[in-house]
Amino acid sequence: MKKVKKAIIPAAGFGTRFLPVTKSVCKEMLPIVDKPTLQYIVEEAVASGLKEILIITGRNKKIIEDFFDYTPELDSLLEEKEQEDLLKLSREMENLADVYFIRQKHPTGFADAVMYAKPFTGDEPFAILLGDDIIYTEQNCKPGIRQLADSYELTSKTTVAVMNVSDDYIPKYANIKAHELDERLCAIEKIVEKPKLSEKFSNDAVIGRYVVDKSIYGAIEKVPVPKKGEKYFTDALGLLAKEGMLNGYKFEGVRYDAGNKLDYLKANVEFALRDKELGADFWEYLKKLTEQSR
Repeated sequence: MKKVKKAIIPAAGFGTRFLPVTKSVCKEMLPIVDKPTLQYIVEEAVASGLKEILIITGRNKKIIEDFFDYTPELDSLLEEKEQEDLLKLSREMENLADVYFIRQKHPTGFADAVMYAKPFTGDEPFAILLGDDIIYTEQNCKPGIRQLADSYELTSKTTVAVMNVSDDYIPKYANIKAHELDERLCAIEKIVEKPKLSEKFSNDAVIGRYVVDKSIYGAIEKVPVPKKGEKYFTDALGLLAKEGMLNGYKFEGVRYDAGNKLDYLKANVEFALRDKELGADFWEYLKKLTEQSR
């Protein structure tokens, strides 16, 4: 059984839901407390044993590459001032993993972005972590993408992260029809992108974590090019589902859609409350704020 060792992170989108700030700032670099959103995702991959990471970027996203690069001027300044803790933080990203970059030449969607990873992944299975999604897990729990990777390594089937959503969110996600294999694993029979509420299969939605193998490339190539010119990754997954080669995994953890303003704010509040230095004082502030608003 081939082990999952590589990960790709598509990060070429415009971040239109966060305009106007994303006119000049990458959505992946928007901070949650004191870390860019992208850092949480890379750390999840690394904690899952995936230390070869390809980030697929686009125009005007050089800031992402700079973040993972060596910063001699800053490091020299911190060394001179003997600020060892800050120096350690500065150097964490450049030593965290083997990070590679490639640009998606045209903004033609997620499926097209994945195709850029073919030379990087070769015949190996790999994980896909979307730059909008953060999954928080407790210390005694496996990271989100590791849960999927373990399932893939047992079944050899493409595995996608699944969560239950309310009816309000059905038209915003890929929706699945599936039958349970165990408490968390299900075999997906059908999958459709953003259906009308009246056409839903269930309340189970697919979110931005996937573990796939080289068969995904052939599936994407088979998807017909629609009039708008953008192939949907969900359609490629649908072809795998027809072959009985697609599983869903109901992961353990809390998921935040960092591309959604309300979820982004929730993430900031909840990560701040978990912070050892900020948590207690921030909680007191929130309590006072709540009392004042009554």
